[in-house]
Amino acid sequence: MLHMFKNKRYLLNLIDTPGHVDFAWEVSRSLAACQGALLLVDASQGVQAQTISVFHIARNRGLKIIPVLNKVDIDLPAAHPEQVSAQMEATFNIDPAEIIQVSAKTGSGVNAILHAIIDRIPAPADDIRAPFSALLFDSSYDRYRGVISLINVKSGELKKGDKVMSCHTHRKYDVTEAGILHPEQTPTGILKTGQVGYIACNMKESSEAHVGDTLHKVGEPVEALPGFTPAKPMVFAGVFPVEANDFTKLDESIKRLVLTDRSVTVQKESSSALGQGLRLGFLGTLHMDVFRQRLEDEYDANVIITAPSVPYKIVYRDRVTMISNPTDFPDLSDSSNKILEVQEPVVNASIIVPEEYFGPMMELCYARRAANLEHRYLDSASASARILLKCELPLSEIVSDFYSLLKGRSSGYASFDYEDAGYRRSNLSKMVFLLNSKPVDALALIVHKSVEHEVGRQWVKKLHKVIPRQLFEVPIQAAVGKKIIARETLPANRADVTAGLYGGHYERKMKHLENQKESKRRMKRVGTVELPQEAFFDILSNKEGK
Repeated sequence: MLHMFKNKRYLLNLIDTPGHVDFAWEVSRSLAACQGALLLVDASQGVQAQTISVFHIARNRGLKIIPVLNKVDIDLPAAHPEQVSAQMEATFNIDPAEIIQVSAKTGSGVNAILHAIIDRIPAPADDIRAPFSALLFDSSYDRYRGVISLINVKSGELKKGDKVMSCHTHRKYDVTEAGILHPEQTPTGILKTGQVGYIACNMKESSEAHVGDTLHKVGEPVEALPGFTPAKPMVFAGVFPVEANDFTKLDESIKRLVLTDRSVTVQKESSSALGQGLRLGFLGTLHMDVFRQRLEDEYDANVIITAPSVPYKIVYRDRVTMISNPTDFPDLSDSSNKILEVQEPVVNASIIVPEEYFGPMMELCYARRAANLEHRYLDSASASARILLKCELPLSEIVSDFYSLLKGRSSGYASFDYEDAGYRRSNLSKMVFLLNSKPVDALALIVHKSVEHEVGRQWVKKLHKVIPRQLFEVPIQAAVGKKIIARETLPANRADVTAGLYGGHYERKMKHLENQKESKRRMKRVGTVELPQEAFFDILSNKEGK
């Protein structure tokens, strides 16, 4: 945007970052292209767990931080500007005089923010004569112009017609278009030091645009700029078409969608139950849900997504392997596998919750195998005192329904954030489900030993509800290794073989019934159970899994 201040016109580039914990990488990527950050806090909600996380990311990057307090002019019973200002001072060591109070609804204080951006945040160094270098922090795909790269020019200038080169791939490109976002793409033909803009340079494949890469002019080599940590998938899930013939269409749809979401990883896989599909890696379960929704809305895809899993580390005597698909998890009861230990990913979780909900939060954390739990008060003990609870949680325990349980037990007042804390040893096992003694690979789970019986019973009950009845009795079993830990029996769909008999001795009817019973015994020995795609959809949908 262009803003007039003290008779001068300033060009400001603003990036709005998502607040959910799943998109912390997106926040880090955005802040890499900025010189400052607005720390926005809601006067009715107070400091949230995500606020603390983003504050530390911005401070570690050396950005100038401007604290802003929103919703101060609205007559809300829950709004306490003075108390929240004290929270910000205690949590972030901020001078209360620097906090700008605004109301986004009425518009008061907005000009003060724009003036503070110009006054407090240092302008980029004007180094036009230096060799051109720019940070590539995002990209999109245009079917007519190819890959459109968003760049932050660190030094020098770039004009339409210049030749640029990637520090990462060493490929060369001709710049066919350059401009700024105002707010749509506005061609200017030139980008100068400090500007953030876009370029089109006949880049055909989106994989060539590496987020965090450094671009420079051909013949003017420069040192690569410090980028940022690559996206690390935390949650994996298999995506399969409901109709097997739609796989090619699904594959093409996912490729197009990944062009606008570079943090998703894609790998082909196949299942004996669901056929051909793709295994995708996401930043979190909300990211997975958003991606699935976009796939259905934008490409009219009808898909089945398997239960989300996390990457596990298998330590053998001579090597270490990573496994993200439960189907590939080894049998730990088999001594020939030479497995020393299994490690699962853990996170350092931060939960901010009002004091009255502290007990239910503690119960929830302990139920999800929390360790090293500690807490402290964020503000003075009062009727609305809030507590910061920190603990170490297994990632597998928070990728299912942890967030909804957290909101439910706190009436929506708790906020949650986490960061990667590496791996730790755990007592895990692979659970498979058998239909008529035959395993269904797409339903395999990795569970902790302490909850395997409970999880096994829940899943066999779900299977019992959705599997259509056969002409023979079908046992549904949950097994860990060679041990059956839960079982439900699906009764046979019995045909009325005596319907055509009118009268006669009862032994005549018994003869037909005995023949039917014997036939069902033979059928059970050789019968196979086909699990329809609709049943998979019901089992693996969110509403069935909770």
